[in-house]
Amino acid sequence: MTGSVRVVWSPELLGYDFGQGHPMAPLRLDLTMRLARELGLLDHPDVRVVGAEPADDALLATVHEVAYVAAVHAASALGRRDPLHGLGTEDDPVFAGMHEAAARIVAGSVEAAEAVWSGAVEHAVNLAGGMHHAMPGSASGFCIYNDAAVAIRHLLDSGAQRVAYVDVDAHHGDGVQRAFWDEERVLTVSVHESGRTLFPGTGDSSETGGVRAPGSAVNVALPAHTGDAGWLRAIDAVVPPVLRAFAPDVLVTQHGCDAHVEDPITNLDVSLDAERLVASWLHDLAHEVSGGRWLALGGGGYAVVDVVPRAWTHLIGIATHRPVPPSTVVPEVWRQQVVELYGRGGPWTMTDGADGAFAPWSQGYDPADGVDRAVRASRLASFPALGLDPDHD
Repeated sequence: MTGSVRVVWSPELLGYDFGQGHPMAPLRLDLTMRLARELGLLDHPDVRVVGAEPADDALLATVHEVAYVAAVHAASALGRRDPLHGLGTEDDPVFAGMHEAAARIVAGSVEAAEAVWSGAVEHAVNLAGGMHHAMPGSASGFCIYNDAAVAIRHLLDSGAQRVAYVDVDAHHGDGVQRAFWDEERVLTVSVHESGRTLFPGTGDSSETGGVRAPGSAVNVALPAHTGDAGWLRAIDAVVPPVLRAFAPDVLVTQHGCDAHVEDPITNLDVSLDAERLVASWLHDLAHEVSGGRWLALGGGGYAVVDVVPRAWTHLIGIATHRPVPPSTVVPEVWRQQVVELYGRGGPWTMTDGADGAFAPWSQGYDPADGVDRAVRASRLASFPALGLDPDHD
């Protein structure tokens, strides 16, 4: 293994654009990569910035129904709405070039996964990826094709025996869970805002995998307005033990940063500093449980200027083993670019000033606390099938 890192990026990835006013603005990717460049994270000889051509239909069909891929082609080329396939909805409006844009994201994640699995690189990052809501036969939640699921399927087809997927987006990773519901070789773990208060309405702790793969899905459904202490406590109480028990060959993670308190469409109250800490935990777990084989994807995140570029630049820094100190001042060149592109100023530093403090689960369970009830429900539902004791670390 070379120790090098692949970062998937080219301006063509900005083509995934639902139009003016849509929350998933491609500007968030552009600003992130500009910030990473200004901080020098992409300038090292062991960091390979690589674009991607659109995936072919055969690759897409490893996860998606052939009829659905055909419907996306028609929507892309002819502007044809197809609500039965989730195309032309408020969440997923049709746009010219939709198929090529979404298929390019898939290829980026698949090729990154292949580079990690083959040992060509140690880690890989595709911030345009993480389209975790797309279903086999329909678009959903801003997601046309499910690049994470196609990448995981490719890893299995390439010889990986066990792949773990961890999703810390505010929204439940329902599409990836659905794709591998009955696949015992894949563990899907999602820590998200409860479906009682947020789309897609799924991800209860009782969702633990199909009859052929009991325990293959782990869900922690947090109450709205969970902040740093609760979010970090929940992730620490569930994610490390299930990954250690499952012992994957490869770790795939989704880093939607919409759990942030400033995100306009979710209800969690997490800081940039907590998101940075969790990214570092997942990096360290990849080295511990999967020989360093780690594919990190983007996902949600709709505070386009103030949150996404900083959160994902921190992720790039962690993946390239050059973490950005939180106290780092945001380069003035980047701030000027924000003014030129967005018409407003941007953040001054790479921190929200939070300390990342939380109480580990081992210190005790409070049944009156909503976060603790969610964690307890998850551990009771999922730990026994993985050979873990829900009452002890």
